[in-house]
Amino acid sequence: MEDARKTIWMMLVGSGLFAVLVGMDLVNDYQSGSTGRHLILEGILLTFSAGVFAAGLRQLTRAKKEVTVLKSDLDRVHHEKEQWKRETHQLLAGLSQKIEDQFSQWQLTPAEQEVGFLLLKGISLKEIADIRQTQLKTVQQQSQSIYQKTGLASRSELAAFFLEDLLPGGGESPQIN
Repeated sequence: MEDARKTIWMMLVGSGLFAVLVGMDLVNDYQSGSTGRHLILEGILLTFSAGVFAAGLRQLTRAKKEVTVLKSDLDRVHHEKEQWKRETHQLLAGLSQKIEDQFSQWQLTPAEQEVGFLLLKGISLKEIADIRQTQLKTVQQQSQSIYQKTGLASRSELAAFFLEDLLPGGGESPQIN
């Protein structure tokens, strides 16, 4: 992005400088009494270089406007995200507590509860092993133990147990006690 901006500025300055130099040469040639063909040729060159300069200036102006709009959009999205986080913080804290309570009712060990939360977050078994600094096989065994104790068959069933009723169009599901 920075390289493109430098290139555009260099082209803009170069074309502007070229137009000025051609213009100065055209005036000098006219005052020196150059031929009409030579003056017409330099006039065409001046028109072309001034056109390139004007086009570059328009492109730069449009790009600045677009950057301003994008910054405004980014600020708006950031504000919306922060507002959403503030509004849902209490709800999410309550959901986390309910999940923790349900894990306790299922009699999951603290390690299984930690693995369960990471499974719900969508983290892979390998990543969970890395996070917890344990072997992949240990995490696999803990996840199997979770499914066995809960009577659920997979990560998706575990997630659905907690999320199905929260999402629109969900059907019947077990209630969190």
